Amino acid sequence: MTDHSQLFPGKQFISTVLEALNKKTHMSGTLARVYLMRAAMAGAIIGIMYLTEFAVFGAFGHGALEGIGHFVGAAVFGFALVFIYFSKSELLTSNMMIVTVGRYYRTVSALRGARLLFLCYLGNFLGGVAVALAVWGSTLTNGAIGDAMDATVDSKLAYMSEGIAGWGDLFIRAILCNFMINLGMLMVYNGMIKNDLMKAVAMISTVFVFAFVGFEHSVANTVLFSIAALDGGIAFGPALGNLIIVLAGNFVGGGLLIGWYYAYANDSGRLLHKTGRGNFSHD
Repeated sequence: MTDHSQLFPGKQFISTVLEALNKKTHMSGTLARVYLMRAAMAGAIIGIMYLTEFAVFGAFGHGALEGIGHFVGAAVFGFALVFIYFSKSELLTSNMMIVTVGRYYRTVSALRGARLLFLCYLGNFLGGVAVALAVWGSTLTNGAIGDAMDATVDSKLAYMSEGIAGWGDLFIRAILCNFMINLGMLMVYNGMIKNDLMKAVAMISTVFVFAFVGFEHSVANTVLFSIAALDGGIAFGPALGNLIIVLAGNFVGGGLLIGWYYAYANDSGRLLHKTGRGNFSHD
């Protein structure tokens, strides 16, 4: 008899994701306030860890140590996903993958899936605004930290003034960003990593790649733009355009290239139906 685990090596990933989705859809429906709170916590974590990354940049300064500062800062920011996962907070970009798997297997309707993602993004935004208000009432962005943040905001908004080439660049960076994030979540959910420390290493490593290379994350950008808007103002149109493109790219990278891809690859019912082996059941 054929070994199902060899044919469909990600079946535990699928079952774990669908179980998580069931809990999330229930919470976003009957316990929407709690779900928003969990999403707000994720937004706050992203904001605090982003500030920490800029603080690392500032500490190393420019010159010979600048590259090391970016390396260390990206590694530090990698802990954001670890804190979100172990605090059971809700992050939009990883939920894109979870909802897409659910849509493939028809365990969630398009409307309920969209509601879940909308509430998650709203909560992430509110958590980010809370951090932005705290920063606005403090001196945290004085000096090198503020300079690094301003330079980053300028570079992110510059994509919008470069026409189609800039928009395409931004879109690709957003795709690769959420591809890496959900690659980390795939390793956490698929049951191959049993140790919590190694799960943390997987998440830190994948987030490090997107932060160090310069990929684009919708929630991180939302929080950064919120801080910039309160701290000194921001061009609303380019900021909104950036977020729309990055949200779309993140969905492609995490929702389609990870979620849909692995849902399709591990659809035992589809493949066994095509090969006529009806004696195998999908789990």
